[in-house]
Parts: sequence; C-alpha cells; structure tokens
Amino acid sequence: MRRLFRFLRDQNQLRDDPTQSVRAPKVRRRLPEVLDIDQVLALLDIPDHSEIGARDRAMLELFYASGLRVSELAGLTWDRLDFSAGMVRVIGKGQRERMVPVGRHALAALKRWRSIHQTLGDGSEARVFTSLTGKALTVRAIQKRVAYWSRQQGLDQRVHPHQLRHSFASHILESSGDLRAVQELLGHANLSTTQIYTHLDFQHLAKVYDQTHPRARKGTGD
Repeated sequence: MRRLFRFLRDQNQLRDDPTQSVRAPKVRRRLPEVLDIDQVLALLDIPDHSEIGARDRAMLELFYASGLRVSELAGLTWDRLDFSAGMVRVIGKGQRERMVPVGRHALAALKRWRSIHQTLGDGSEARVFTSLTGKALTVRAIQKRVAYWSRQQGLDQRVHPHQLRHSFASHILESSGDLRAVQELLGHANLSTTQIYTHLDFQHLAKVYDQTHPRARKGTGD
C-alpha cells in the first residue's frame, strides 16, 4: 500500500499520502529450530563400517562440532584442517576467515574418512567431502544426506544442515552464556545476528521453569 500511494503521489494523482503516518507492523523474528542433545546424539550415531557411512559420519560430526554452514562444509579442503591442533580454518560469508575448534569425535571420524578418501578417484580433489568416485559433493547433495540420516536414525523430523549449526550455537550458549564467543565461532559479522540464540535460550529456560517450579505448574492450588 505504501508503494502504491507513493507511486500515485509521484504521478501527481494524489496530493496527500494517507500511509505516511501509518507504522508498519513489526515482523516477529522466527526462532531457529534446534535439536536437543539426545536427538543430536541419535543422528550422529551413524554406522561407519561402509565408505558412505564413514563419510557421512565425518560430515555430520563436523557440522555439529564446529557449527559450519553447509556452503562452508561443501567448500572445505583438507589443507584447512589441522588435526594436531584440532582446528579448522573456515572461509565464510564475505570471504571472512575464522578458526574453529573440531571436537575429538569429529577428528576421529575425519581421520577415518581421510584414509578412505585417499583411495578414491585420481586423488586430485582437494575438497574433503566427495562421492566415492572422487567428485566433490554439492550443497544439495549434502542436504539430501543429512535428511536421509535423519530418517534412518529414527528422528521424528526432517533435519537440514542449518539445524545442526543452530543446535551447536544453542548448546554452546546454554552451557557457557558467552554470546561473544558464539558470535566468533559462527562467524557472524554483527552481534545482533547472534542474539537470536539468547531468545532461544530464554525460551528453553522458561520451559524448564514451567515444568519444574511448583508455583508454575497448573493444578497446584494457586
């Protein structure tokens, strides 16, 4: 409506714009969907005795261990992984670089996948996650694998890679309360982007309060 009236005014069809004094409603910011720890552990418990299983286990472990975006994981090359230091160098949005820790479970899964990866194709592909023919996986292919394992592992929802990133951020913030650290780990340019997780954390605390506080429970004789 604002655009319409602005256009009519610019075309000299109207002298007064009735929408100028009308404030637009605030759009409620949607909270990210996260998995609880039990759901994450169930998802990560992928049998890795096959080549595909080893690859996908490493992929999902790294998603949750380091909170990577799916594009960051798809573009990751072996030279950015420091196994001795347990760190990964990530090239994020705007070509911003950050160093993120990699947990021991993810490191173990990556080492297992690396031993398989070295035998695939002609060995010229530098990217970490590839098909069994040595071709780098696309973002879409990675999304499909995450969705596949969410079904296989019995989760009651279709999981997408960003949910693992959200879960990583939420679980770190819930344990530490350090918003600045979470901002650095996620590679957010602005703290305001990271603050969405404080709302999520408060929502979790409110739920715990409602479930545990005697005065919050219904039917306790207010």
